[in-house]
Amino acid sequence: MSARFSIIETAAWFKERDNFLVLTHRRPDGDTLGSAGALAQGLREIGKRVFLLHNPETTPRNEKFVSDYWVSGDFVPDHIVAVDTASVGLFPQNALCYKDDVSLCVDHHVSNTGYAKLLCCYPDYASCGEIIYEILTQMSGDVSVQSALRLYVAISTDTGCFVYGNTTANALKTAALLIERGAPHKELNKLLFRTKTRGRIAIEGMLYNNIEFHFDGKVAITVITRDMMKTSGAVEDDVDDISGIPTSIEGVDVGITIRELSSATDCKISVRSSGSFDASRLCIHFGGGGHRSAAGASIAKTIEEIKAELLKVLGGADGLPGSP
Repeated sequence: MSARFSIIETAAWFKERDNFLVLTHRRPDGDTLGSAGALAQGLREIGKRVFLLHNPETTPRNEKFVSDYWVSGDFVPDHIVAVDTASVGLFPQNALCYKDDVSLCVDHHVSNTGYAKLLCCYPDYASCGEIIYEILTQMSGDVSVQSALRLYVAISTDTGCFVYGNTTANALKTAALLIERGAPHKELNKLLFRTKTRGRIAIEGMLYNNIEFHFDGKVAITVITRDMMKTSGAVEDDVDDISGIPTSIEGVDVGITIRELSSATDCKISVRSSGSFDASRLCIHFGGGGHRSAAGASIAKTIEEIKAELLKVLGGADGLPGSP
């Protein structure tokens, strides 16, 4: 089990060491990539040698935030650092070789399994980006424009541009400080939240058409199949934050999106909650985790099998606390 480190202790740990390789999680979002990119940038600015392990699932929209830091050549790290990654089960395939050698994990998930030797984890923070911001300011007193940009990506994406229920005063204050330091928030907000491709519009229409309501309308379940992705022409960037749609419907407390991935028995569930229901408890049942308002899990079953099990658990058959 990890030894717990504060932000101050973590900043000191980085300053005393060098040669870092930073890991991000599978199906990387703006928080893990923005946090990793900002950490790499900040460490390089104080003279450290640091790279990110290439994450093959990085989408074109997010590639620009991390491509300058991908490891290449024969770099041999002295320290492995994971960001925004709650368990080794979330490691990309090419990171599994490091699963027993992670020196430090910086995270904000209450479900973190303690796999790293050291853990800097603040579950009350809306994003990992807020923690990285405080670590960088502890190390050098400020953050550069380059780091501010990536940290704004991290915080804004994990809060849905500051409208999700996990948004806190600290997230808003940190974002304001990043804007003061030069983060181009107008351009980023348009890129990340107000630009939709034709593929995105098409997949949204399909998603709305297959929504099912359960438990007097408190639970909404929708699916995204491989055929839907192919027919709509949607790509990964188009479905990055699509799981928030079901909870935007009036009366829905729990929104669940079941996504078919590489095969009919390779699926992912994304659970969003309005706050009265603990999404992470539901996902832990399926071997995943996350936060009270947003969580997920990977499941080796078909969509119909997953749907049946979800309804069983939500109905209280397994005694899940907080069932609707």
